Amino acid sequence: MSTPPCATSHKSETAGHRTARAAGKPLVPRTEEITGHSLAAARRTIAESFRRAGVDNPDLDARLLIGHALALSTAVLVTQSQRALSKEEAGAIIGLAARRLVHEPVARILGRKEFWNLSLRLNSETFVPRPETETVVEAALAAVNPGLARGRAIHVADLGTGSGALLLAILSELPQCFGVGTDINAAALRCAQDNAAGFGGRASFVACDYGAALAGPIDILVSNPPYIPHKEMADLPPEVCFFDPPLTLDGGPDGLDGYRAIAAVARRLLAPGGVLVVELGFGQAAGVRLLFEAAGLACAPPQPDLSGIPRALVARPLA
Repeated sequence: MSTPPCATSHKSETAGHRTARAAGKPLVPRTEEITGHSLAAARRTIAESFRRAGVDNPDLDARLLIGHALALSTAVLVTQSQRALSKEEAGAIIGLAARRLVHEPVARILGRKEFWNLSLRLNSETFVPRPETETVVEAALAAVNPGLARGRAIHVADLGTGSGALLLAILSELPQCFGVGTDINAAALRCAQDNAAGFGGRASFVACDYGAALAGPIDILVSNPPYIPHKEMADLPPEVCFFDPPLTLDGGPDGLDGYRAIAAVARRLLAPGGVLVVELGFGQAAGVRLLFEAAGLACAPPQPDLSGIPRALVARPLA
């Protein structure tokens, strides 16, 4: 994964922070600067502070955080755009803006992330689902045997489920599907269980390392394992290295430790005609293919994400 350098501590300043300070402008607006001002004016002030600090999507982030601080929908923010803010409301907005200005991701501040039309709860032990991971869902759904989809119940397993994103996205598309998510982190499993509350008992969760405690047969096996090589961990963007749990990122010396664990259990777990779909890190397709082929799996060409990066690898047991 090619990413810009990460500051070495929360107190380190990015170039955007240094530029703002050099211009004599405080990074975080004061509460009194927006007290009594309209919602629209406050949004402009917050967005400008984000822009000076080099935050991506400053206008969108400002709108989302103001809506969250005041518990107002986007539509209400528009209809009430000219109403004045109280001191308490201004303080709540500034508090959230200050968190974003130290690179805390908006999804972490909101405590939720949209993925595959699902609104997923997050906690400090879960990875924030990324849009590119939807490529894995697409590949898994496309790989399901049409005859199987029309017949018996389908069994899916998500190894290292985190918030449950992959598992629940697949369940949302296949009503006859039942699934299990695994994770070594109990707090992550509690989060996934909460997210599965609306799935009528079709999802269950097990504390184990990848598929160690599972038995087959499983029709769809999916995973987004940690795949950042250990030496690259310090080079991740601050939104990632300061706020995503290290265990969800660190893939060992070469970034492939998770794929080795998956390869070790895949044939045992997969049903005849079953499919394994994993997310790939940048430049890892060849290495993962070798691991899977050595474990008796046949791999299709990797499927790219919207940026053209090979992102999802589909494999099946050799006959």
